[in-house]
Parts: sequence; C-alpha cells; structure tokens
Amino acid sequence: MSTCAAPAGSPCRTAKSRVAIQYHTARFRLVPSLAKALNVQVPAVRKPGTAWVELPRPAGAGGEPVGHVRLGYARASTARQSLDSQLDSLAAAGVTRVFSEKISTRATSRPELEKAVTLAREIRSSGVAVTMVVHEHKRLGRGIDLATLAEDLRASDVGLEFLTGELQGSHDPGGVVFTVLAALSGMEREYIRDRTLEGHESARKRGKSIGGASVTNDDMLGMALHLRDQELSLREIAARLVITKGAKKGQHPSPPTVMRMLREHDERTAATNRTAVLEGL
Repeated sequence: MSTCAAPAGSPCRTAKSRVAIQYHTARFRLVPSLAKALNVQVPAVRKPGTAWVELPRPAGAGGEPVGHVRLGYARASTARQSLDSQLDSLAAAGVTRVFSEKISTRATSRPELEKAVTLAREIRSSGVAVTMVVHEHKRLGRGIDLATLAEDLRASDVGLEFLTGELQGSHDPGGVVFTVLAALSGMEREYIRDRTLEGHESARKRGKSIGGASVTNDDMLGMALHLRDQELSLREIAARLVITKGAKKGQHPSPPTVMRMLREHDERTAATNRTAVLEGL
C-alpha cells in the first residue's frame, strides 16, 4: 500500500499520510454481487499497492433512473415441493437473477430473500431502477412479515411485480397495495386457523382423536394422579409410568405427555364440578 499515489488528506489517505486500507476497497467491495445483475465498470487492477483510480459514477438514486434490473425470488415451503414452475415463469419474465430457497414463511430468517432485498437496495442506490419479481404474493410472506418487507422495499424505492394471483401486475411500493396485501394475508391465516380449530372440535364431538395415537390410558392416569398426590415432579412421574400399547410399548411417556394427561383430567373434573353446582342451584 506504500505505492498509493493519493495525496495526504484524500479519501484514500489520512491527514497524517497513513494509508487507510478500507478506503481502497469500499468503492468496489459490492462489485462481485452487482456484476451478476448489472454491467458496471470495474478497475483493471484491484489488489493492494495499486493507485486508486476514480471511475465514472452512476447517476444518483434521486435522479432519473439509468437502466432497469429485474430480480426474481422463488420460495417453496417444504423440501419436497418443486420450484420448477416458479423458476420457469421468472425466466420467461426476463428476470436477470433469481434467488430461491425452500423454507417456511414461519421461519424468522429467510437468507435468500434477505440477499435479494439487499442487492435490490444496493442497485437502486446506484441510480438504476429495480423491480422485485415474484411468482405470487404468497411466496413473499404473510401478515406482519409481509408488511415489514413492503416497508423495506418502499423505503428503498424498489418496485414489485407479481406474475400470477389476485395481485398480478406491477405495483408501486409507495401505494396502498402492500397494506391491503398484508391485511389479506393476515386474515387468510386466521381463517385457516379458525377452520382447523372448528374441524378439531367437530371431530372431538364425534369421539375421534386428533393427532397421533394416544399412549395414555385410565390405568396410567390413575397412577399419575397417585404419584402427583405424593408431590413427585413430572419427570419423576414419567419415569415410573410405562406405556402398555402401540409402537412405544414398554417405554416411559415423556414429561410433556404426563403434563397434558393431568391437565386434561383437571379440566374435565373442573367442568364436571361446575355442571354439578349449576344443576344444584
């Protein structure tokens, strides 16, 4: 770095003429990722010890956009689902680069989506118009997650386009469509949850069990109640119980299973007591 020709006090050197290494690379550290989606000028030599050369800067993001980049995002909820249809539609839409992953919308972090948004923000800050292209709005997320993403895109002035679904077409991040979309997604999740709970309740009324086969029975419950009266912990109670049927026959139930069994018994007992009291009034 001693051969740097920049004068003292320049962006490349400190006031005491010491070389500031980070200034040599800060302008170009994002070029590898940008080059995959946009043709940009790159210095001929980028290694330490070379003179810093000022390259033509693109127009600022506040001015008229120079060029247009379309970035795609595809997502499947499980590993068994295929991304082929999404990738084909994105390719047909003229997407420059596609970020794809197989991950649930419930995941707190979606790395590929984060990379797509970060790259879109960086390209837009260089003065180039950017549009995020997605097969369908559900691929981006639901509820508050989708609202947060919309706010991020709006702040970065990044456009958004859906290829299919009810919101098919291009949308301005500054518009109200993201608010409506987030509300619809939240309502959809609540609707699915309510329908699921209604189905479970209907099955219980018909005497059908929900979930896997139960490993508990009346004998196990009686023993668990006896051990609880002796003030044993859930772990100690579980260690003294034995499953007598099913694939786990001969094994001990887990403490959560014991806790659920005792809780359900207590709830049934409380409900019976309340009914008896009401009938006695």
